[in-house]
Amino acid sequence: MTSTLPARTPGAGGVAPVAALSTAALRANAPLSLAPNGADALAADAWGHGAAWVASVLADLGMDAAALDPVALYGLPGAHTRPVMSLRGRALGTKPLLRGEGVSYGYTHRAPHDTTVALVTGGYAQGVVRALGNAATVSIDGRRHRIVGRVAMDVSVVDVGDTAITRGAEVVFFGDPADGYPSLEEWADATGLTAAEIVAMVGARAEREVIA
Repeated sequence: MTSTLPARTPGAGGVAPVAALSTAALRANAPLSLAPNGADALAADAWGHGAAWVASVLADLGMDAAALDPVALYGLPGAHTRPVMSLRGRALGTKPLLRGEGVSYGYTHRAPHDTTVALVTGGYAQGVVRALGNAATVSIDGRRHRIVGRVAMDVSVVDVGDTAITRGAEVVFFGDPADGYPSLEEWADATGLTAAEIVAMVGARAEREVIA
């Protein structure tokens, strides 16, 4: 799958995880969201998506946020519209992990067999909550890999097995399941949080970047 984020140089800044916001998805969702459910689509900084950006896109479409259902507008689970937000990090590097060796704080995960793990940008400071450790997957180059061990403040550890991972490779924590990415629904199941809580938290904590 082709990356939707600009190239970033590991070790030279610009590798922090990004809450990528799709203009195309927001524009496509807006006409399908004309069913207000009483929730304010611009509340909590547009549910973490950025109120100024959302308002500008809707103004360009000649639409009023008050007339829209936020769940459908932002493509949250159950709405049958496209997710506007995805959370993306980068692989910092890989190392071998031998059978029985543990990773991260407290060694809550020990390798059942020899494998390789990758250190990736994105931790609880950016909304990758600790409940996702040993419970959720990420997508790297179109393949799913499990987060293992406790999630740290700014990084997570991922078991990549025998897959060759390039330093700087894009890591998708959640995105559009139609593209094979982990979904917000999977995060909700793993954490007990609602999808609305997740996007509001991630949007407030991670660097936001508008994409096409």
